Amino acid sequence: MRVATWNVNSIRSRAGRVIDWMLREDIDVLGMQEIKCKESQFPFEQFAEAGYEVEMHGLSQWNGVAFASRLPMEDVSVGFASAPGFGRPDDDGSLSQEARALGVTVAGVRLWSLYVPNGRELDNAHYPYKLEWLANLAAETRGWLAAHPDQPLALMGDFNIAPFDFDVWDIAAFEGRTHVSQPERDAFAAFETAGMIDALRSRGVEGYTYWDYQQLRFPRNEGMRIDFILGSAAFDALVSEPKIHREERKGDGPSDHVPVSVDLAVELDDDDDRPMFL
Repeated sequence: MRVATWNVNSIRSRAGRVIDWMLREDIDVLGMQEIKCKESQFPFEQFAEAGYEVEMHGLSQWNGVAFASRLPMEDVSVGFASAPGFGRPDDDGSLSQEARALGVTVAGVRLWSLYVPNGRELDNAHYPYKLEWLANLAAETRGWLAAHPDQPLALMGDFNIAPFDFDVWDIAAFEGRTHVSQPERDAFAAFETAGMIDALRSRGVEGYTYWDYQQLRFPRNEGMRIDFILGSAAFDALVSEPKIHREERKGDGPSDHVPVSVDLAVELDDDDDRPMFL
């Protein structure tokens, strides 16, 4: 089973490109982030015509997460229980939830598509929100691992954190900025402490996953590594063929992120009737 994650930066703008890539790379399950649409706006028909079912969580033209799968998706979870809200308080004093987390189970593997808050600036209210969101997700992860230690679990998506200095093209350019601050890096490291393993880095796969559209960042290879597949020990035992699909940053109308994928050694049902594409 080939599983991938991709911040598509607007699925309405890139549905054709995303689907073409999925068919070309024989992707079974794709977790998407920053879909930037509500359910009424999602291009379900295009995915269905290609043989994929979709689960999505989107509330506006911002944020949003989704899964597209050729295999049945079960136990769909919209958000996680302790996710903090952000923005102006509602009438009851609570903060609105953003569309940033979606969980599904496919062939016994628990997958989460995650779009971690950006943080914006170190003195912006979005920064402590980001840290709280990550801390609460880490606590949830520890609970999931304790409750289901043998179930493969993966946290996939855009973490908006570069864990090490070499995960950005020039650390000096990021002085005093988000994505590289020590609290953010500590929050990322908490997942490793909980027992999650970087499926690519642990196998020696290095490279950037994001290049800004401005200032010729991609031609100059001035990128960042902020998209990850973090897996439990049970998940990691199944992993092979980890890959960063750098070529997807090229061509017409690319996302500013590229996909990241792994193959999983899981047994599929004998009656699997997935469509075959040439």
